[in-house]
Amino acid sequence: MIPKKVNPFFRFISKNFKRLERFIFLLKTFLTPRQFIYFSCVLVGISSALAVIILKAFAHKVYQFSQYLDGFLHLPYSNSILPIIGIVLTVFVVHKFLDGSIQKGTSHIMYAVAKNSGILPKKQLYSQIITSSLTVGLGGSAGLESPITVTGAAFGSNYAQNYRLSYKDRTLLLACGVASGIAAAFNAPIAGVLFAIEVVLAEISITAFIPIMISAATGALISTIVLDEDILISFKSVEGFDYHNLHFYVLLGFLSGLLSIYYARYFRKIEHYFVKSRFGIYHKALFGAGLLAILIFLFPTLFGEGYTSIKTIADNHPEKILDNTLLNGFKDNKWILLLFVGATMMVKVFATGLTLGSGGNGGNFAPSLFVGSYLGFVLAYFVNLTGISKLPVTNFTLVGMAGILSGLFHAPLTAIFLIAEITSGYELMVPLMIVSSVSYAISKRFEPYSFDIKHLADKGEVFTDNKDKNILTSLELSKLIQTDYKSIIESSNLDELIAKIQQSDEVIFPVLNDKDELEGLIYLDDVRKYMFSAFKIKYTSTEEVMQQPKELVFYDETMETVMEKFENSGSKILPVLKNGKFIGFISKHYVLIKYREKLKEMIIE
Repeated sequence: MIPKKVNPFFRFISKNFKRLERFIFLLKTFLTPRQFIYFSCVLVGISSALAVIILKAFAHKVYQFSQYLDGFLHLPYSNSILPIIGIVLTVFVVHKFLDGSIQKGTSHIMYAVAKNSGILPKKQLYSQIITSSLTVGLGGSAGLESPITVTGAAFGSNYAQNYRLSYKDRTLLLACGVASGIAAAFNAPIAGVLFAIEVVLAEISITAFIPIMISAATGALISTIVLDEDILISFKSVEGFDYHNLHFYVLLGFLSGLLSIYYARYFRKIEHYFVKSRFGIYHKALFGAGLLAILIFLFPTLFGEGYTSIKTIADNHPEKILDNTLLNGFKDNKWILLLFVGATMMVKVFATGLTLGSGGNGGNFAPSLFVGSYLGFVLAYFVNLTGISKLPVTNFTLVGMAGILSGLFHAPLTAIFLIAEITSGYELMVPLMIVSSVSYAISKRFEPYSFDIKHLADKGEVFTDNKDKNILTSLELSKLIQTDYKSIIESSNLDELIAKIQQSDEVIFPVLNDKDELEGLIYLDDVRKYMFSAFKIKYTSTEEVMQQPKELVFYDETMETVMEKFENSGSKILPVLKNGKFIGFISKHYVLIKYREKLKEMIIE
């Protein structure tokens, strides 16, 4: 129970929240729908920014604490212990207070848009903040951006539900929450807007940009005012673009594409291993966190988000990255530094996979930037050491981040403008465009879908860049089945069939056995020649006029598959089976009607 002395505070909060809610409802009656959306996107932007501030500030304080312990102990023992505590605490919270499950990654936002009318559960308002704070804040090797975007999306979705807004407006405010979250996390409003459009929204009109931009600007402004500059990732020492290095940027783009594929595939393997494992939840947490602890002991920069180490290698003194490591005595050996950074880059996917697979909560946005920065550093540093050329290490470190982000999330515009914004200028725009586009092209060739949504796209449960497929994905087969059919039992005459023809205007009749299994179909056109002959009706069996269906639709199939069956068979109506039993028909005409309705509904204005 809450102590009595605390009760007045909670009553005060509750009372004022209800007053605010009543005020917003009243305001809705006086404003036009468009004006209310503009007002709402500001509130959603503020809410998302506050979530970012809580997460970022907590993660930064824990990182400072761990560094203090490392300096005291001279070895990364504390870095290894804290992530174990964080992951186990996360599993405990999820198991005891969040119904044993929590949605991870941005894929659940796309699923909500595609299959759940833009509705996200209320627990996402706080569950992501709590669990990712414990996981990443205490050193789990993952990012806070995915929890931030899910939280922002939940604010937008639940706000729209509370004030009874339409599907279009609900989806728009969901995207506003996402844009604000990314904008606040990086002080990059343009990147926030582009991420919401590239990754979350499948269809959007120009007028929808305005609320998303307002939300992103609000989030970035709040974050800039409240958060210290050292918490936000930013870079000042950037050199101008030298076209003589063009071929090295192309090479960086090529390597980024390959490394994106490597990361995506190995992450899925690790994730699959934990899903299939028979460990209990706490045994799984201890096993995965234990392996993570070993990796962090060997490679301390895997601790947490890793943004501090990105700043370190982009600095003029990258050897500092070896501080408090087992290689501390080799700081003056540049080849050792290069090998350490390269090895850390390659094992980052295992650290993140172990963090999330064992039960921790976080995302892959920050790890993608981490891997990209290390790749850019390794390439430039290697070229400089070998004397092949003289490359600006800082520039390649930053551009590499865009390469992996583009290749992994299939979001090249977000990658380009994110790095441009965090470097406070556009001197790197040309190399950013080159590296991001090359990486995206290579990754897209071998991984058609962003790795974060691949498992949903394979099942047809999420939007893709195919407009028609997006709309078909949003249609649910179960709601399109026509069950008001008149079936007949297979018999030696057509008496029953003729009687049902006289009582209905149907043109097709299913023939079923006593187990409701489909034996065949009888079309009205095939029966007409028998209808006016009593002799033929009496002595013609249903089997003689029955046809086998050209295609069968199964209850768990996607609408894209159903439309392919319509196309292949040339049929306008197809039977639907569930667990081997006939349950109704699906009409191509009815599907197209719903398709047109959904098309109008989905275009966000």
